[in-house]
Amino acid sequence: MTKRTAAKYKIDRRMGENIWGRAKSPINKREYGPGQHGQRRKGKLSDFGTQLRAKQKLKGYYGDLTEKQFKKIYAEAARVTGDTGANLIGLLERRLDAVVYRAKLVPTVFAARQFVNHGHVTVNGKRVNIASYRVREGDVVEVRQKSKQLAIVLEAVALTERDVPDYLEVDHNKMIVKFVRTPGLSDVPYPVQMEPNLVVEYYAKN
Repeated sequence: MTKRTAAKYKIDRRMGENIWGRAKSPINKREYGPGQHGQRRKGKLSDFGTQLRAKQKLKGYYGDLTEKQFKKIYAEAARVTGDTGANLIGLLERRLDAVVYRAKLVPTVFAARQFVNHGHVTVNGKRVNIASYRVREGDVVEVRQKSKQLAIVLEAVALTERDVPDYLEVDHNKMIVKFVRTPGLSDVPYPVQMEPNLVVEYYAKN
């Protein structure tokens, strides 16, 4: 399990955006970055800085993946035929923790990773406790029977701050999710603009 070393909302403040669209985000109150130098006037970013920022934002959104993890996913996206940026988004959205989060079975992507790691879900009837497990089209993800009444699940289902995207079929009464299709960038309900094309440029040059 990857240890999250940074407070998750510091990512929001570092980016200057509420990247998960959560009401609790400190960016709603303080738009400047974290730390003693956070209120300094921001200079214009170079092309490299813009690309790095796009990479850090996308990487941070999915639970602040390590650079090694994220670069591995990018390398796979680059090997597959088609648009690398679109492939990257598709691979990220096929992660089991991302599916659990998108289906509103937990309130945050960080909670999704922990929820999966603790063995609360099955895929096609088999228990899976690897957050990076990649689901396929047609796979059925279900919360295990003994976990369906957990407070974190009931809280997430009741949340109104985000909707379930149409590439998932979700039955919140049975806590079952079907992964219908791999989404494209325009299908994914990011609260902020993600720019996978800049991520591709970043890795192409570095």
